[in-house]
Order: sequence, then structure tokens, then C-alpha cells
Amino acid sequence: MSLLERIDTICLTVSNVDKASTWYQEVLGLSDSYNGGHYRILSVGNSGVPLTIEEGKVNPANSQVYPIFYTKNIEEVYKVLLEKRVKVSELQNDGVNHFFDLYDLDGNKLQVCFWK
Repeated sequence: MSLLERIDTICLTVSNVDKASTWYQEVLGLSDSYNGGHYRILSVGNSGVPLTIEEGKVNPANSQVYPIFYTKNIEEVYKVLLEKRVKVSELQNDGVNHFFDLYDLDGNKLQVCFWK
């Protein structure tokens, strides 16, 4: 049984979320489906997996693209990963999402989220 239900979004770090959102909408035809202030969720055609652009420090040599997995049982998933000695961040809540980062064997960042 999988702990995770689906890939919820793909996240990109951008230097200016407002300019990037405009670029993705005007150049690629994506549509703004959620404005979270420092991040935007953009719908990609008929795909069920949106693109999230998040404002932060951009380092092209070390790409900040990572998958975000969705689960309805985030506390249980967090507990199981801790028991399996997976490196995880603290469980966080930004007022909309509950989430935490985890890292694979090569140090690649992944994220797990829950939202209603």
C-alpha cells in the first residue's frame, strides 16, 4: 500500500513570483488557479498536475524543482518516515497547507502536503 496518493504539483523556485506568473500565463498560456502571496499555482492545460511557482533564491546550477506528493494522512506519513529514519523537516502549516520536506538517498528534496 502506498503512503502517498498522487503527485500534487511540481514546484519551481523563481526570483519574482509576480513577473514569473505573468510570463507563464502570457508566454505558455497557463492560468492562475491560486494566489498564495509568495507562491502561485498555475493550471497546465487539461493536466491534473499543476505547476507551483514559489518565490525564493534561484540557483540555476542547483535546480530547485521537486515533486510535491499529496496525502490525506500527513501525520501518519510523517510518523512512518521518521520510523524509517528518513531525513525530514518539521511538519509545517502555512494556514492553507500542512507540509514537510523529505530527502532521498542522494539528498534530493521531495515534499508531502495535505490541504482541504
